[in-house]
Amino acid sequence: MTNLLKNVRTSLFASIALALLLGACSTMSMDQSHTSEVTLDGAHEVPPTGSAASGSGTIVIAADKSVKGTIDTRGVQGKVAHIHEGALGKNGPVLIALQKVGDNTWAVPDGAKFSDAQYASYLAGNLYINVHSATNPGGEIRGQLQP
Repeated sequence: MTNLLKNVRTSLFASIALALLLGACSTMSMDQSHTSEVTLDGAHEVPPTGSAASGSGTIVIAADKSVKGTIDTRGVQGKVAHIHEGALGKNGPVLIALQKVGDNTWAVPDGAKFSDAQYASYLAGNLYINVHSATNPGGEIRGQLQP
């Protein structure tokens, strides 16, 4: 009987410890945000533009899938900029239109948020940012968002 009681206590302790550990892990993943440093150039556009223009920025996706960030460009008179869904080497639809907030600066608009499917695409590396110009209306420079 004593061995049975020891086994029950050990099993109970292990079960409680596992439950606490799993609870801590799930809380950590829910609080996690992702920051993507992105570099844009003409070589990554589809098709490549050969543009000497460039850009860089930071995009932050919070645990609730809200999106914030800015992109700064050099050597391009951007007309519009977007976050698109598409794998490296593929074009895709616009998810979020960026706002021009300076001569060469674009920002994610307040309140922007990914859907579950869009967030899954982000985690898979299948989102990109590009800046369109009069010379290259389909996109002059592009950079893939990597989680």
